[in-house]
Amino acid sequence: MPNLADIVTAQFVVSVALIVIVVHVILITVAYLIYLERKISAYIQDRIGPNRVGFDFGLPGLKFLRGALGLGQPLADGLKFMLKEDYTPERTDKALFTLAPMAVIIPALMGFVLIPWGGMWDVPTFTLPFFGVVEGGRVYVAGAPVNVGIIYILAVASLGVYGVTLGGWASNNKYSFLGGLRATAQMISYEIPLALSLLAALLLTGAVMPEAIIRHQVEHGWLILAQPIAGVMFFCCALAEANRAPFDNAEAEQELVGGYHTEYSSMRFALFFLAEYAHMITGCAFFALLFLGGYHLPLGFIGDAHWLHPDNVTLAGVLAKFGVYFGKVVGLVCFMIVIRWTLPRLRYDQVMVLGWQALIPLSLAVVVVTSVMVHLGWTGMLPMLLANLGLIALAVVLLPLLPRHEPNRKLPLYGSRFNPMPGEVVIASPTHPMAVEDRPVEGTAPVG
Repeated sequence: MPNLADIVTAQFVVSVALIVIVVHVILITVAYLIYLERKISAYIQDRIGPNRVGFDFGLPGLKFLRGALGLGQPLADGLKFMLKEDYTPERTDKALFTLAPMAVIIPALMGFVLIPWGGMWDVPTFTLPFFGVVEGGRVYVAGAPVNVGIIYILAVASLGVYGVTLGGWASNNKYSFLGGLRATAQMISYEIPLALSLLAALLLTGAVMPEAIIRHQVEHGWLILAQPIAGVMFFCCALAEANRAPFDNAEAEQELVGGYHTEYSSMRFALFFLAEYAHMITGCAFFALLFLGGYHLPLGFIGDAHWLHPDNVTLAGVLAKFGVYFGKVVGLVCFMIVIRWTLPRLRYDQVMVLGWQALIPLSLAVVVVTSVMVHLGWTGMLPMLLANLGLIALAVVLLPLLPRHEPNRKLPLYGSRFNPMPGEVVIASPTHPMAVEDRPVEGTAPVG
């Protein structure tokens, strides 16, 4: 039987403490990411967004906390979800209906444990109550520093779709069921280019340990410069895996009312909502690990002694690395939010065509090109960048030669604006002076 002192090591204590801290950090961040999305969307749409709810709770003594730029809005939303009636429709599978939100949020909060948020830390020997002296040493600032970390992240990320499918099926609603089916098909389609893009990055780094991947990028440059195609495809697949626009077909309001969570209310609906943002955080952390150097910043002019270098194992270095890494994650999530309010949603058939006829063949080509370059020993940033540019040029040349299916082509209709009759001049733009005037209030400008 193993001794308890052999289990409670410095790595074990640091991993447990990190898991507890990061779970709470992610939960608070998720709440304020919703606030941030509302403010960013308001800015894009020329609105104000949440600006009234503060932290005064209606108490006169806390009047000075009223407003506070609307920073109390996430707290108000959380209270609203907890106090709303939790309604379960009739003829639903009540067990699975309740299990589905938990099956969504749990994988979303499990994927971060392999992320090396703070690199490595040289822990001094310390005394732990009830366990005695714990021998110090160099440990990974991660929840579970295991060799199969990358595979674990992929496996956990794909589990979230089970909760979506269960929720859609157990609701006994045809729109919810269609949303669950869409999420399943989308996950199956985009897991393939996601894994192939990851494989291209791993072939170039020659490592599967997250810390080793970061160290490779510190020495040879970020992989987003050496593997731009794989990086863009990975980010697109991360959007699809999180059901974010323009891939949010599982909850398309115009077609499916609300999709897989149509019948949910109260905290069960809130869990679906929180899981989406938690998946975004995990996906962005994974992307930053593979293509943006993790906690590293290109500070070569300072030398190898700065706080963000992998060899800096001090507590100050750990805190600095955590701040930089989390800053990258929040920045990427903001970029996802901007994408949502910039690009329109793709149709479901367009999502499938993009996955199977564009991303999967292109990701296979990236893996083949990367394998050839690694075999030849041309793994520097410039040769890999040139290989990616050559692959893009080849795709541009071959794309017009491939057979195309256009289900939305315009049908010729004799006499329409697209097919006018012989001698007819079609004028589609407005011709009335008031219609083309930029100053309708002041009146029409005199025509010279």
